[in-house]
Amino acid sequence: MAHAALILNPNAGNQKMIKQIDTIKTRLDEHYQQFTFYETEYPGHGAEIVDEINEEVDIIIGAGGDGTIYELANALCSKQNRPTFGIIPGGTCNDFSRAIGINQNPILAVEQIIQNITKTIDVGRSDKEYFLNFWGIGMITQASENIDPNTKELFGRLSYYISSAQTINNPSPFHLKVEAEEHQFEGEAVMMLVGNGPFTGGIQAFFPENNLTDGKFDVLIIKESSLPTFWSFFQSKFTKEPALHEDIIHYQTRELRISADPEQKIDCDGERNYTTPSTLELLPEHLTVLAGEV
Repeated sequence: MAHAALILNPNAGNQKMIKQIDTIKTRLDEHYQQFTFYETEYPGHGAEIVDEINEEVDIIIGAGGDGTIYELANALCSKQNRPTFGIIPGGTCNDFSRAIGINQNPILAVEQIIQNITKTIDVGRSDKEYFLNFWGIGMITQASENIDPNTKELFGRLSYYISSAQTINNPSPFHLKVEAEEHQFEGEAVMMLVGNGPFTGGIQAFFPENNLTDGKFDVLIIKESSLPTFWSFFQSKFTKEPALHEDIIHYQTRELRISADPEQKIDCDGERNYTTPSTLELLPEHLTVLAGEV
């Protein structure tokens, strides 16, 4: 039996998970030969815990929202020794847990974790950070920054799309240059999105057919903001067909270089810490996760 560690963010948005944490701890303690529980106390503490224990444990389970998972995944992905990663969803969107088939009910997620179904997934790496779901600039970053905390509390993941609908009417164009072996682009744009996983904001809006094991990024460039453009890539969620429009560029690649004028703030799995320029590289089969049956 393995040695597992649970790292909880006590400030995660899903209070249901917080209230169930004693039940979760008991179930994990019953299952694993060794079980250790950690509770983060400040931003960055989760990464510090990973740094301390990654050589000692077989499994690290993160309990929290997308921000918590971003922090723990970045700490894990930078290591040569990478324990298997499990997730108990505790946020608003929980994009990565959805991508690997984890139930959004925390108790049911624990039952999936102890089944020990493993999956080795691709990871994206930029100059300064790793990402499991997406890397984006332009309209997607504006939408994230424009979410009202009160709206997020009331409407949950729907708040992302309320903000997107508002942002589409007031985009901020920029000059974009993208260099990849498969495609070169230089011109005006309002958004660029590089997808590793299929979920953004809790639904499969941009890359519904993408997965975490195909060895390629999906790249989406929106050249001009318009309602037809907006609806075409959202319709792809429902039709499972490529989002086709004259102002949309879509292709797959494993590596690309990106610059923008003016510099653009980067949204990386929901975290906005850096700005362009940036070089992205896909790391195939870089992280092993505990997955649901997908």
